Amino acid sequence: MRKQLMAAVIFPLALGQAGITLAQSSTSEYKSSASETRRKANTSQATSELFYMIQQLQSEVRRLQGESEEQQHLIRRLQEQSRDRYIDLDQRILELSEKVSARPQAADNTGGEAGKNENAAEIREYRQPKPEERKAYNAIQDLIHKEKKYDQAISRLYEFIDKYPEGDLTVNAYYWLGEVYLVKPQLEQARQAFSIVGTRFGDHRKAPDAVYKLGVTLDRLDKKTEARRQMEQVVNDYPESDAARLARKFLASDQG
Repeated sequence: MRKQLMAAVIFPLALGQAGITLAQSSTSEYKSSASETRRKANTSQATSELFYMIQQLQSEVRRLQGESEEQQHLIRRLQEQSRDRYIDLDQRILELSEKVSARPQAADNTGGEAGKNENAAEIREYRQPKPEERKAYNAIQDLIHKEKKYDQAISRLYEFIDKYPEGDLTVNAYYWLGEVYLVKPQLEQARQAFSIVGTRFGDHRKAPDAVYKLGVTLDRLDKKTEARRQMEQVVNDYPESDAARLARKFLASDQG
């Protein structure tokens, strides 16, 4: 009887203990499962954020590549424009050189001294600028003297020369093209611009200054003999000019 009573007491206790153990096991498994779910969720969120960041970086790289390509295209276009302008300038100088070389023959065919006197009496009349032309020229002068935007000034000077050829201010434009190139310094381009003024527009008021600056440019190019020859030309052809006074100083310092 006593054994039955003990069994009746122990059996429920055992069942209760087993239930507790089972409940604890289930709770642990639930907690583990929930933790795993949260971990996976966090991992998924981090992966999504990383993917988004990569997408953003790739988009930024593509944008920068696009800007770089545009800049490279612009640089190539500017280089091509500059090359075309230099070629055009060289061609103009070549044509002027051919004309200058042909002048003695033309003088011989005009009848000796009478022909020479007639040519010497010719005075070129330069086309005077209209208000629009003068306004454009003054704007370029502002770019050079006030804003110091030399590259932009060079482009505007070429445009001015093309739009208003053979005018009084056109000669000035050639001269200032040489001045700006001398400042940059792009000495070969400066030499070409000053040469145009000196050979093609030798009777213009800017000619003495252009020939003098041509001598300065040649001196900087280390072409001393040619530089001295230009300075002597200024003194001989324009003896009363301010450029001649500067040329004499140059020749005096060169001798010293």
